[in-house]
Amino acid sequence: MWLLLAFIVIPLIEIGLFVQVGGLIGLWPTLLIVLFTAMLGTWLVRTQGAVALGRLRGSLLSQTDPTEPLAHGAMILIAGMLLLTPGFFTDALGFALLVPAFRRIAFNYLRKRVSIKGFGARTQGAPHRTAPDTIEGEFHEVPRRGTPRDPSGWTRD
Repeated sequence: MWLLLAFIVIPLIEIGLFVQVGGLIGLWPTLLIVLFTAMLGTWLVRTQGAVALGRLRGSLLSQTDPTEPLAHGAMILIAGMLLLTPGFFTDALGFALLVPAFRRIAFNYLRKRVSIKGFGARTQGAPHRTAPDTIEGEFHEVPRRGTPRDPSGWTRD
């Protein structure tokens, strides 16, 4: 329901802002502002995304909780989508998500509202099954083509 409401209300807000701003400064300056914010937003998302990726790598290497760097990366990704969407309202939301202090406040708010039921991590090479490593079975030798008792390439004569 909230998503449907957002898809209806946000375009209406954007259209109203385009009409108001276009009426104040004209068509071409309005379009230039929209293009400029998209280019500036792309540059900011790339630089802050690289910083967030570095923090995520650091938390994974130090084996600390990667929740906050992941959340910051997701918010930067959402900011990029909002900044590439033409409009003043979405640009304002996108630029707000690029401010680290705003992201921290949003993360703390979300942390209080989301509960995690369980979390676990496995080290590389951990076995996926609890059964023993021994597999019971039968085998028989298959002769190679050509000579019936030719040894395989794995044995030496």
